[in-house]
Amino acid sequence: MKHNINHKRNIAGSNCVVSRRDFIKITGGMTMLLGGGLCSPAISSAESSKNKPKNILLIITDQQHIDTISAAGCSYAKTPNMDRLVTEGMTFTLSYSTNPVCSPARSSIFTGRTSCETGVYKNGKPIRSDIPNLGQWFSQHTDYETIYAGKWHVPRSYTHFIPGFKVINTGLGGAGYVCDPVVSRACAAYIQNRPASEPFMMIASFMQPHDICEWLRLNTDCPGKRKYPEVFEELPELPANFVFDSKEPEKIKETRQSREGIKGRWTPEHWRYYKWSYYRHIEMVDGEIGRLLQVLEDTGRLKDTLIVFTSDHGEGLGHHQMVRKSVLYDEAVRVPLIFAWPGRIKNKINSTELVSGLDILPTLCDYAGIKIPTGVKGKSLRKVLEGESSLDREYIVSEVSSNTGRMVRSKQYKYIKYLDDPVEQLFDMKKDPQEIRNLVGEKKYESILKKHKQMLGKWEKGLDVASNVPEAKSWIADKRPKTVTKMNKTMKSARVHTDKWPFYKKKKK
Repeated sequence: MKHNINHKRNIAGSNCVVSRRDFIKITGGMTMLLGGGLCSPAISSAESSKNKPKNILLIITDQQHIDTISAAGCSYAKTPNMDRLVTEGMTFTLSYSTNPVCSPARSSIFTGRTSCETGVYKNGKPIRSDIPNLGQWFSQHTDYETIYAGKWHVPRSYTHFIPGFKVINTGLGGAGYVCDPVVSRACAAYIQNRPASEPFMMIASFMQPHDICEWLRLNTDCPGKRKYPEVFEELPELPANFVFDSKEPEKIKETRQSREGIKGRWTPEHWRYYKWSYYRHIEMVDGEIGRLLQVLEDTGRLKDTLIVFTSDHGEGLGHHQMVRKSVLYDEAVRVPLIFAWPGRIKNKINSTELVSGLDILPTLCDYAGIKIPTGVKGKSLRKVLEGESSLDREYIVSEVSSNTGRMVRSKQYKYIKYLDDPVEQLFDMKKDPQEIRNLVGEKKYESILKKHKQMLGKWEKGLDVASNVPEAKSWIADKRPKTVTKMNKTMKSARVHTDKWPFYKKKKK
């Protein structure tokens, strides 16, 4: 292919063409002589090589609510192929997106860095050039051929060129019901025609269930009568937290008011039709995942392949009367995360470990026996997956698009804070997993609130924020400006005092 950067590499100033394996040997020797560095290949131990998967398959869906897999407890969708991953691998129930928006979340999955560090603070932004993505890192440090098919969206949704990857160009974009079958068939054909002796790392990135966005556009206005009477008996019930706490930050209220459910003045019945449709989109992508599992089995590769399944972000699905994403309630920010490798990964529903999209890249590096790139914020989950130990992680952090807010999730609590808004949120996620009762203002929780603010401040200090991120200085605790600064256009020119964010006090008018 024209843009295959993995097959051969030209050495600058020479007519010689060197194979990828020879290139790795040469650069590896140079690294040993020079004493290593940022991009130095790691020397795998005998044990690491022994337990290295022959192939890696990373499956990504788009906008998948965490409670959508039958084997994990969902009663509204039939997902035999996702079920198979659940029954053959480890499923994390406390799995969080780094940012509940497509491009920012994907930038984190492929770099192990936060979206404010990658510079992808909103959709359509590229990953900053000095941070390697998963394909670039594996191309340089392993003998896996790195293959990509489907949605990329960092910055373009579909493209024929992705740094570090050989792209199977499906030539389609937009609607998942059209492009996803092409992606799965292309991936299956590639696997069928590849020699079994040659290892690969493949990304199969599907659009569904993102097509629910089109359903929302087409069905915004409530018809006032039963629109699809033939499926009425199958409609899911409304969630327990269909109601919501009126003490919310303005950003959340504005988001709800701008979305189809409220704009269309939906009746409870119409909300249920929306949920029913969403689960059908889940079943569509489950079928495409089944095609991938089948070809691995048919070619005898299933037992030698580490499979990772996740989504970039969740979906409101009627919780808090929300649709779509972009908020920090669990429905939008929690995502499925499953690791499966027959005989190697412990079969378990893991409901204790806090994990994040940041952890995917370091985990894959660990299994491949290579060094993790400098600056990665995630952790390898390998020891947890193999039942050897826990992560010993106190909390994780997620962001929202355009640098407008943060979430700190600890083992028991969740703290949410938005810029230029005096309303903070604190939820006891064990007693109140529906996030209905905001504990801020209750005296008995003052120390817990303070501790979570400190956690956020500590996290901020370790960030290498990209220069293009709006209000970038406000992310760095010891470099925050002590003056009122103008926000970017995405925040409607609001003004905010950033002194000691997020502990600032709103400026008096």
